[in-house]
Amino acid sequence: MKFYPMSVLTLLEEKDYKGLLDLVIEKIPTILAAVAIVVFGFWVSNLIGKLVVKGLRAKGVDPSIHGFVKTILTLLLKFAFILSAMSTLGVNINSFIAAIGAAGVTAGLGLQNSVSQFASGITILMNKPFKSGDYIELENVNGKVLEIKMMYTVLITVDNKRVIVPNSHITSSNLINYNAENRRRLDLIYSISYNEDFTKAKKVISKVVDSCDLILKDPAPIIAVKEHAASSINIVCLAWCDSSNYWDAFYYMQEQVKLAFDSEKISIPFNQLDIHVNNN
Repeated sequence: MKFYPMSVLTLLEEKDYKGLLDLVIEKIPTILAAVAIVVFGFWVSNLIGKLVVKGLRAKGVDPSIHGFVKTILTLLLKFAFILSAMSTLGVNINSFIAAIGAAGVTAGLGLQNSVSQFASGITILMNKPFKSGDYIELENVNGKVLEIKMMYTVLITVDNKRVIVPNSHITSSNLINYNAENRRRLDLIYSISYNEDFTKAKKVISKVVDSCDLILKDPAPIIAVKEHAASSINIVCLAWCDSSNYWDAFYYMQEQVKLAFDSEKISIPFNQLDIHVNNN
């Protein structure tokens, strides 16, 4: 039997309290059923939200996304159960849904930029180009990923500045993820004077490489003359290390090669300019 609110008003106007009581008693099973749907629906929604979070963890999805996905999913499910309860009470939900749809379209037109950010957040979530803790570089900013939100991503620069980057900017820009691979290559260049023995310099650099435990033996490092520059012979050192050890290995090599060159009396030249004076 459908629930007609006007019947209640009619009974109140006619002061037919007995009829009103009978109507309420008649509707008690329907009301209890609606309440049961809401209570059960809320419990199921929370349970599904927890299961989805477990699934996201198992898939390796970034932890900063878990709360957002759980909240959106549980809200949608709870809303669906509320509509179901309203339908049980005899409320016509078609017009209600249509009104919500119209409001959604209007809000979407006014929030196009936010919708774009949200869609970009979903793209990052699905494609996973980076995760929290990765060091990334965009076209005009770089830093360590602190949080990934649905509307924006938070980076921490090397000098500890917090940068908020809109997700639409990330998905539309070239991105470099320095932690995507387990290994990185050190590309180091050392300059020596033309008066020095470059063969000796290569051996000195090789000894420093062998003394660094952070540098991998496979692939083997490459040490060779790169170019004959205007004021120096440039020797390149290409060595591999774990991505997490990149900066430690980089600074070690820079310091120890300088100390080794000084110990072996290998000079590192300054820029030189030859000037010819015409006495005439």
